[in-house]
Amino acid sequence: MEALNARRSIKAASFTESVIRDFTRLADLHGAINLGQGFPDFAAPAQVKEAARRAIAEDHNQYPVTWGVPAFRDAIASTYERFYGMSVDPDLEVCVTCGSTEAMIATMLGLLNPGDEVVVFEPYYENYGPDAILSGAVPRMVTLRPPDWTFDEAELRAAFTDRTRAIVVNTPNNPTGKVFSREELSMIGELCERYDAFAITDEIYEHITYDGVSHVPIATIPGMEARTVTISALSKTYSVTGWRVGWAVAAPALMDGIRPVHDFLTVAAPAPLQIAGITALGLPDGYYSEARVEYAERRDTMMRVLGECGFVARPPAGAYYVMADISHLGFDDDTAAARSLVEGIGVATVPGSSFFSDPADGSHLLRFAFCKQLETLEAAGERLRTLVS
Repeated sequence: MEALNARRSIKAASFTESVIRDFTRLADLHGAINLGQGFPDFAAPAQVKEAARRAIAEDHNQYPVTWGVPAFRDAIASTYERFYGMSVDPDLEVCVTCGSTEAMIATMLGLLNPGDEVVVFEPYYENYGPDAILSGAVPRMVTLRPPDWTFDEAELRAAFTDRTRAIVVNTPNNPTGKVFSREELSMIGELCERYDAFAITDEIYEHITYDGVSHVPIATIPGMEARTVTISALSKTYSVTGWRVGWAVAAPALMDGIRPVHDFLTVAAPAPLQIAGITALGLPDGYYSEARVEYAERRDTMMRVLGECGFVARPPAGAYYVMADISHLGFDDDTAAARSLVEGIGVATVPGSSFFSDPADGSHLLRFAFCKQLETLEAAGERLRTLVS
C-alpha cells in the first residue's frame, strides 16, 4: 500500500516542536544534568503526596465536574483572598485545567477571533506564539530589554491599536525572572481600558520572588478585575510539574468563553490530584517563606557558578531561571552552544533564540533553570568550569 504523505495543517507547519522539551530529550540521551526544562529534582511536600495517595485510595478516580472539583475551586478562591485580597466566586469564576498550559490555550481559543491582535512581551515562554497561531490571533511583540528586562513605554503604547483584543503578561517572567511592578501593571491596565482589551496573565511563579520583591496580580489593579484572566497552577509552587493541574480565574463574561473550550479540549483535570490540591493550597505561610529562602540559595549558587565560568547574567527578581550571555564561548549561535554543552560536557540548557520572535535577538543567550538541589547545581558547575580551565 502506498504510504500516506505527511500532511500537517498550515497552522501546525508554522511552528516547531518545543525546544525546551527537545533539549530534555537530548539531556536524557547524553546523561546530562538538566538545567534546561523547569522541573525540580527534589521531592514535593510529603503531606501533598500523601493527600494524593489518600484521594486515590478513597476512590476519587472518576470524572469530576468539568471545570473542577467544587472543594478545590473553593480552595482556589480562598487562596486568592488569602494572599491578594481578591474576591473570587468559585462557582462562576474558576476553571480547573490540565496545567496552566491548557488554561492559556483554552483562554485564547475561547476569547479570541481570527485577526484579533494580542500584545506579547518578548522574550516569552515558547507556548505563547503557537497558542496565538492556533487561535488565529496576530501577535504584536514588545521587547523586554536587559539588564532589568524593562519595556519602553512608547513601544508598548504603539503596540496597542483598535484591533488589540488582549495582552499576555507573564509575571514573574519566564525566561527573564522579571517581576512586573505595580506601576508597570497600572500602565498596562490603562491601555486595556482605553482599547477595550483584556489581560491574560500567567502567574505560575507567583510565590517565587527574591530580595523583598512582591508579586502583584494585575487583576488587583483598579479597573482590571473584570478585564483579567488570571492563570496559575500547582506545578511550580508545590514541585508537582507532572500532575498537570492548573486553573484560570476570570469574571463570568470571560469565563463563559473559557469553560466550554476547556470542556472539549480535555474534559477535566485529574480528579484525585485536584483533591490533593486542596491540601497543597492549605499549607501554612511558613511553607511559602521557607520555599523563597531555599530558592534564593539556589539562585545565588547558580549566579556564582555562572560567574566563575565567565557567563554574564543578572540575578532574577522572580521565577527560577537565568538568561546568561554566552559570547565568551565563541559560538556562532546559541543552538550550537547549547548542543555543545549537552553533548560535550553533559549540561543541558535552552537556547535563548527559542524565546524571541526573531531568533537573532537571542542568539547570544542561554537559559539556565536552577530549580534543582544545590548538589545538582554544584555538579553542573564542575562540568561548566571545564569550558574555562
